[in-house]
Amino acid sequence: MYSEDDLLPLSALQHLLFCERQCALIHIEQVWSENLFTAQGRLMHERVDAGGHESRRDVRFEFGVPIRSLRLGLIGKADMIEFHRQADDTWLPFPVEYKRGKPKKDNWDRVQLCAQALCLEEMLDVRIPAGALFYGKNRRRQEVELNSDLRNETEAAAARLHSLIRSKKTPPAVYSKKCVTCSLLAECMPKVTTGKRSVKQYLGSLQT
Repeated sequence: MYSEDDLLPLSALQHLLFCERQCALIHIEQVWSENLFTAQGRLMHERVDAGGHESRRDVRFEFGVPIRSLRLGLIGKADMIEFHRQADDTWLPFPVEYKRGKPKKDNWDRVQLCAQALCLEEMLDVRIPAGALFYGKNRRRQEVELNSDLRNETEAAAARLHSLIRSKKTPPAVYSKKCVTCSLLAECMPKVTTGKRSVKQYLGSLQT
């Protein structure tokens, strides 16, 4: 169990799975820069993170819900939680995470959603079988089964995140296609620092 002082942002899990160097730049070196993609995502989350609630028959909608897990050492805010009335008159949580773009092949978004569910399970002492991702680009909801594989991946990611932050070391850059969409491309300079070529060599080439 982690203490309150050791809790890390749940959103950092997605940074970690996208790129450990990006995660370290943001959460260790406190480097941040915004691009079109992050700005659109921020605006979408501002709408749902404002809080509030709604009710429709047997479903309650809660927006911008603070969540945490002392077991995983995570803290954050759920975009929306649907509470569905069950036959025994209890309410089962169903987390919904809003995303700016479109569904991804990688598990980044699903891990973040699963982490929210694990926080809720710990807080409310319930078992949550599923949640959903809502993608702004196609305006569709994708239901996600919170199975044992995804739970194990999420718990492993949380442990990796704490290990990275404790190390206080930023991993070296490794350039790939996804670097093009990263808002920290200019700060990271992956093409400059990847491989055996030193920064000194790079600066020397600029003078020739």
